[in-house]
This record gives sequence, structure tokens and C-alpha cells, in this order.
Amino acid sequence: MLMQSNDYSRVLYEMGVGPLWVLRQAEALTLTEAPMSSTETASLSSDVVEAVTDTPAIPDIPQADALVSVVVSVPAKEIAVPEENLAVLPVHSMSWEELQPVVESCRACGLCQGRKKTVFGTGDRQAKWLFVGEGPGYNENLQGLPFVGAAGQLLDNMMKSLGVQRGDQAYIANIVKCRPTDQQGKDRPPTADEVAACLPYLHRQIELIAPQVIVALGKTAAVSLLGLDMETPVGQLRGKLHQFKGIPVVATYHPAYLLRKPADKSKAWIDLCLAMKSLPIISASSAS
Repeated sequence: MLMQSNDYSRVLYEMGVGPLWVLRQAEALTLTEAPMSSTETASLSSDVVEAVTDTPAIPDIPQADALVSVVVSVPAKEIAVPEENLAVLPVHSMSWEELQPVVESCRACGLCQGRKKTVFGTGDRQAKWLFVGEGPGYNENLQGLPFVGAAGQLLDNMMKSLGVQRGDQAYIANIVKCRPTDQQGKDRPPTADEVAACLPYLHRQIELIAPQVIVALGKTAAVSLLGLDMETPVGQLRGKLHQFKGIPVVATYHPAYLLRKPADKSKAWIDLCLAMKSLPIISASSAS
């Protein structure tokens, strides 16, 4: 039975989602994963092979005690979901078995109208690592799985460099569960309203997984998790630890961007090293 919209507003208020981050500097970067041309696809194999395996050695990054000082505690931020798009459901208390069918039948925003399949997420449901992307692309919309195209192959290589893989210590999800497209049918970033309608599902997945570190892949993933303005460039968020409800968050470039800008793979490797170094912080905190 559906609740009245004012009842659901109270439910959303009690959920309390999204921390706040203070902007420091500006750097222009626009990122979205779009279908690749035939020319890009032809050169993909060499890019993927190089991926992270050809990146420089692990840089000298401060140990856990030094990193503790850069972890920023931020308050939860309420997500304002347009009332006409409310999916009136107690998402915050759902189990895995309850959550997935709700996502598959969700009609909380207009993205449901063009979807073939929702992309719920995949991997170890008790994962140490959570990788969060922007949203499904063309292939993901057809298969119902995240990161199955060219960018997915690069992400697999990035995870291997960390000693993890799909289904083993890692979970992969997106900010929105349905593919956002423009009027020409091309991929685009989700709007703020689309993010707000879908984000409670990801928040519940994070609560169920309880990962030790979250890697935000690209601008949309980073700003949505951290409750920032949608125009915040990912370059401004790199190089420091953020937090989502006590969980370290590291922002890096989206694999699709790295395929177009392979020179930045070394920067992504530094981000992954920072994420690796954040893991002992959790262990040290638990032991004390």
C-alpha cells in the first residue's frame, strides 16, 4: 500500500543522506561515458592492456597515521526528492532480497521510460571495496550489469592492480540504475533530480555492504556521494580522503575518461594507492 506523500517525506527526512564538502579550487572537467566509435574501439585493446599494468610504481604516500589528519568529517545532507517522483517505499530498512525487485520496478523518475534493464549492481555483498560509477551505458542497459563495455575492461584491470576482482572483495554499482540518454539517444550525465530519486537505493546498498573504502569513478559519482554541487570538477576532489558516513571515499577519473586520456592513468594509479593506504585506518580504528 502506498503512503501519502507527506508520510514519505518524513521517511526521507529520517534517512539523512549525503555529507557536505567545502569547495577549495576550480578545475574544468566534464565526464560522461558515451558509446565508442569504431576507430576508438579498434585502438582499445592496446589501451586496456596498458591500463594500470604500465603505470608507475607506487608513490611514497604517507602512512595511515599521517592520513588520519586529512580525513574530513562532514554532516549528513538531506536529499530533496521532487514529490511528484516519490517512490513511496521504506528503502532504508530493506534487505538485499527486497531491494533488488523494487529497483527493477522503480518508476521514481523519467529514466525508467527508456530502459531495457535496470543495473542494480554486482559483486561481493560483503566487499571491502566499493566502486561507484555514474550510470549505465548502452551495453549495461541491454545486459543489466555495470561496466560491461570497454570501460569495464579497464576497470577490471584497475581492480586487479589492487588484488581484487569482480565477485571477490569488490562490489560495483552506479549512482543511477537506469541509462540516461539525450534526445539523440546518446549517453549523458544524470540530472540532479534523477540522482536524488535514485540515490537512496545506493545508500541502502552501502549500508548493507559496509565497505572499508569507496572509490568514486568520475565527477558524477563523487559529487553525488559527497553531496556537492553537480558542476564540481573531479580534479578538485582528487588527492584527498573524503568520507561518506564514516567510510573513506577516494575520487578518481572514470575509466571511460582514461580510455580517451591515457596520459592520466598515472594519476588514477596514485588515487588507487591513496585508497589502498586508507584501509589500515579502518583496521587501526577498530583495534583501538
